[in-house]
Amino acid sequence: MVNLWRNPLFVWDVKGAVEELPTNPHVSPQSIWDRTRESRVSLLPVGRLRYYYKWPGHGASIWNRLRYWPTRRRLLNIRGEYNPKTMAREKTVVDKRPIWWLLGLLALLVAPFLIPDSLQNTLFAAGAFFGIYAAINLCWMLVLGTASIYSLASFAVVGAAAFVATYLSIVLHLPWWVLPLVGSAVGLIFGVIIAIPATRLDGFYYALLTLGLNELCRVYFLQSKQFGAATGGLYGADTYIPKDWTPLSQSMLGYYACFALMLGALLLYRMVDGRRLGRILRMAPEKREAFAEATGVDYRRARVLVFIISSVALGFIGGFYASHYRGVGFSIFSFDTVLLGLAMLVIGGIGRAEGAVVGTAIVVLLDKVLISWGPIRLIAIGLIMLGVVLFLRGGIFGIKAQFRAWRDKKKSERRSTRAEKGGEMLPEEATETKNKDLVYFHRYDKMQRDYLKTLVSPEIIDEHQRSPLGQHSEALERLLLYFRRAALPDKYAITVVEPFKAYRIVALSGHRGVAPRVVEDKIYPTQDEAYHGVFLRRVQDLLEA
Repeated sequence: MVNLWRNPLFVWDVKGAVEELPTNPHVSPQSIWDRTRESRVSLLPVGRLRYYYKWPGHGASIWNRLRYWPTRRRLLNIRGEYNPKTMAREKTVVDKRPIWWLLGLLALLVAPFLIPDSLQNTLFAAGAFFGIYAAINLCWMLVLGTASIYSLASFAVVGAAAFVATYLSIVLHLPWWVLPLVGSAVGLIFGVIIAIPATRLDGFYYALLTLGLNELCRVYFLQSKQFGAATGGLYGADTYIPKDWTPLSQSMLGYYACFALMLGALLLYRMVDGRRLGRILRMAPEKREAFAEATGVDYRRARVLVFIISSVALGFIGGFYASHYRGVGFSIFSFDTVLLGLAMLVIGGIGRAEGAVVGTAIVVLLDKVLISWGPIRLIAIGLIMLGVVLFLRGGIFGIKAQFRAWRDKKKSERRSTRAEKGGEMLPEEATETKNKDLVYFHRYDKMQRDYLKTLVSPEIIDEHQRSPLGQHSEALERLLLYFRRAALPDKYAITVVEPFKAYRIVALSGHRGVAPRVVEDKIYPTQDEAYHGVFLRRVQDLLEA
């Protein structure tokens, strides 16, 4: 339905004024306001889901500051806060890893008493193997994760220390408790030798060098008669396991000794990674060495020091290995042993102590406990490793962080789909804008543009073409008022090319001394046609906004 607008200038005989013109029916701005406030999505109840259990507060203090030796860390990272609704004191355990560590170690401690009799031999042997390899991987994790040195010579250090300790035990009749010390000395020598190229090489080339060193050790010990070239290994070292004990008691003693070795490696990892050396190296991650050096961090010295410490520890483990197994075989230098250890680290996640332990447990379970599977267990280890590399960023212990990142991404996507941009600010922008008036201005401007779009019609355009200046209908006057109060930058205007003959549309720069830019080459013969051209351009911009 088209309404008629009566021109009040017609009764005054103004030139060009007509008595009636078709115009739009009246549209109330209230409809746009109501439509904007109308919610078109289902809203969740007020508040957010709580992902953590909230412990009730007690007494005057809401957190405990008890710290454990030799660090200044608290037993649990507890955050105290007040419930915003009930104003009750609450506690949240932010870092639950100490709880999981305690439960896991307790489970390993009591596991020998829960093992069925039929599986005692297999599980005790696998448990001892797990303890030794977990200790090796924890020290290896210091090299790969903390020091960021891509060394593959960990098993070379362990094997060399075990062979030398066994040889000295046989020749010099050294007692079993000396063997780890001998192994530590061998590890120190190996650590110093291997650390020298680490100051010059890095990444792939250093990994190749250490892999070659591992193969060199294997060939040397394999061809040396004094190290058991004819017997497949060197055996006969003194052991801490009494020979007059029953086989079950010997297995249980070996299990707990290897468990204690793993606890010692955990303590070493905590002392190196969680204290000054670890903090220094965390300041100089890969590809940021220059920044760390510029800030005065001697990361090279810290890396070499961590490498030597871990080598001494690996040598100690090699000496313990010799006293546990009464010797050592050449398989400790083999390439598949290195790959198996690397699979343990990759599955658990490089850079985490819990990743080294749990990754070792998974691989040992498949490789040593499920022996009845045959070669399929090796394929299973390979498939798990492939899946971790392809789909997980930080091993199985990176799943939580990866899931949180995915959840936050999906939340942002859902928020963006239900947030109507159109000149308004998104919730993220609104919270970051200091001037909150801008938030309401953008909302008001958007509603105004939505309303003005409903006023654009062929009748309005014909009315403006008939009379660009002067009295207009209500709908056209609203449009012109909105156009006139636009900001000066990029505001359309007309410039005279030739007085009374040629006009052109330009856009103002909005800055003093900066000339307007020409927006089109079209020349308008009259001023009214140029005004109408500007009006059409503004209408086009309004409809596209």
